Amino acid sequence: MSGNTLNSIPFSLNAYKAGLSAEEKEYLALECETMGMSWMKVLKDEIRKPYFLKLKKFLASEGVKGAADKCTTVFPQAKDIYSWSRHTPLGKVRVLIIGQDPYHNVGQAHGLCFSVQPGVALPGSLRNIYQEIASSYPSFIPPKHGHLISWARSGVLLLNTSLTVHAHQAGSHANKGWETFVGEVIKAVDTWGGANIGSAGGKGQGVVFMAWGAWAQKRVAGLDKKRHCILTSAHPSPLSAHRGFLGNGHFLKANQWLRERYGPDGEVDWCDLTIDGEKAKVDGSPSQEEISPSQGSEGKKNNTEDLADA
Repeated sequence: MSGNTLNSIPFSLNAYKAGLSAEEKEYLALECETMGMSWMKVLKDEIRKPYFLKLKKFLASEGVKGAADKCTTVFPQAKDIYSWSRHTPLGKVRVLIIGQDPYHNVGQAHGLCFSVQPGVALPGSLRNIYQEIASSYPSFIPPKHGHLISWARSGVLLLNTSLTVHAHQAGSHANKGWETFVGEVIKAVDTWGGANIGSAGGKGQGVVFMAWGAWAQKRVAGLDKKRHCILTSAHPSPLSAHRGFLGNGHFLKANQWLRERYGPDGEVDWCDLTIDGEKAKVDGSPSQEEISPSQGSEGKKNNTEDLADA
């Protein structure tokens, strides 16, 4: 990976697509159409590897190829598989929360772990997350919705280990290649997380990792605890929350570390879960700005060397 700072890494989406083989153009259309530019420029080589193309062929057999696909047996919808990358640019990541599978019932998943679409009943894990926030921030009034878009836009990367799942079949897309890819996403955060927060100057300064449950903890086991803040506990699932998640103080601890590392502006407002103006965009097709890294706020319209904020 070239460049001394995240913003100095050059990338042209048009040039990248021009260099793809016919097979790659077919199977990487979704990534080129919907992945945020700040992530695309550091993962561009990863998605051309044989394991990832094999994964994409598997997804194609399940009915998922491009952003316009309306597959009813794989969640989330194709346009939302990489929504985490559009809502949370790499250089703005300050917290990474690791999930496992997307929710596997109709209308729930939209590409952000633990989050559900507006109007969907709160999952038990999210109820416990809200309970933990309330114990740390007494003024917090848990909302009736479970849409965590405001966290994502505040630099909280909500990342599942598998980015897709077959309807009503938990774990059905495990061991297909997503774990390897997400491992590279975590490596990118390890290197570049926080690069564009405050006075970081484009160089990664470390982030907070929240790893709840053994599955997530394996993903952070090799990270530098001096560079990052690694917070681990039981999973917030109703089956395990009382074995160490509730009362873990993670949201307070995260902000304490972020304040020390980045100053007062580094903190996350965990109590802000407003979704005003967001429902129509999420429920319908994404806007061109949202799905196209070449035309959105993360990229330049002429698709020359993209040095936009990541």
